[in-house]
Amino acid sequence: MARLHHWFWRPLSPLGLGIAALVVLIDQAHKAWMLYVYDIAARGIVTITSFFDLVLVWNRGISYGLFPQESALGRLGLILFAAGASLALAAWLARVDSRLTAVSIGLIIGGAIGNAIDRIFYGAVADFFSFHALGLQWYVFNIADMAIVAGVVGLLYDSLFGGHKKAGNPPNM
Repeated sequence: MARLHHWFWRPLSPLGLGIAALVVLIDQAHKAWMLYVYDIAARGIVTITSFFDLVLVWNRGISYGLFPQESALGRLGLILFAAGASLALAAWLARVDSRLTAVSIGLIIGGAIGNAIDRIFYGAVADFFSFHALGLQWYVFNIADMAIVAGVVGLLYDSLFGGHKKAGNPPNM
């Protein structure tokens, strides 16, 4: 047990897993509110500004609606992929020493789980936020998607500017 504790539960693990849980909670609460309280399906497109609308779009594919899956087997594949990716990210989280990396991984795990929950209960991911300008339409997305993107940006920032050891000459012996 002590070996498992050392391997999986390191000082930054609670931070990353707490962020993941918070993202899932916020994402699922927002989706439930939009679907059952605000009833976005009955409202159609709700214009908020000249460049931002609320709308319900059911995404049956992966990011940006790519590779839509209409069959139960296809949906199961996407759910299993999200679960596998979340487990792999949790294993990575157990090895990180950077708070930014831990938060970023937590954001990605939470977003993946939030969207997987939608696939389990609805067969597709509920997306609501639509940005558009100058005749261009951005993809419709949700809070889980925003968390995933923020997590990826955090990982990129940390890998480029996080003060990791730089390649160069080996230390003198």
